[in-house]
Amino acid sequence: MPTRRRLKGRTIAALAADGFEKVELIVPLRALKAAGAKVDVVSLRRGRIRGVNLHMPASRVRVDKTVGEADPGDYDGLLLPGGFINPDLLRQSAPAREFVRAFAASGKPIATLCHGPWVLASAGVLDGRTLTSWPGIRDDLVNAGATWLDQELVRDGNLITSRGPQDMAAFVTGMLDAFAETSPEPTTAPRRESDRQPDAPVGWAVGALRWSPKPSAAAVVAIGLAAAAQRVLRGPAAQG
Repeated sequence: MPTRRRLKGRTIAALAADGFEKVELIVPLRALKAAGAKVDVVSLRRGRIRGVNLHMPASRVRVDKTVGEADPGDYDGLLLPGGFINPDLLRQSAPAREFVRAFAASGKPIATLCHGPWVLASAGVLDGRTLTSWPGIRDDLVNAGATWLDQELVRDGNLITSRGPQDMAAFVTGMLDAFAETSPEPTTAPRRESDRQPDAPVGWAVGALRWSPKPSAAAVVAIGLAAAAQRVLRGPAAQG
């Protein structure tokens, strides 16, 4: 097919941290590479970052560049996966927020889903925009000035968003279309009012958590030791 390698020559930044939802990074990464794009995984630290399947640990992904090393000018688009831990870490990082702002200011396409738009809210780039996300962060986005729609894919200029893994097929198609364009045009007309808040949590997510295995004793101990180590390390710094 003539469009199979339509992203050849394009370079995409995938901004992610520990706790990224595995399917939301791995599936888009594979689709981008299959379309001919070069993709750099950009993160807060070097090495390999840990993914999750909901709240359960998943495999790691190698980091190509830290956010301090990566230059937004070297990239043609930005991918922001979700998971609730990953964007929470990214939104607390000033370099990560600035990295995102550079893409928004230049009008380069930004594709994100699930909790990923949290980072956009903290970067201050959502005022007047129309998007979707995981329903649980709807209010955060509305409070950041956005119009929120309960749809599988929302396109507003250079911004492409989906609600979560359940919308992956639509998200990947929309992402590839946007990254293939040189001057994105809006395809979602902004509305005056956002769609209303959901009445209940997403059923499949609640069910998956209900039947997840119990954490091992080793995992609980490891978390406790990590927290204790951080307190010890911060002690001398706080005293100084």
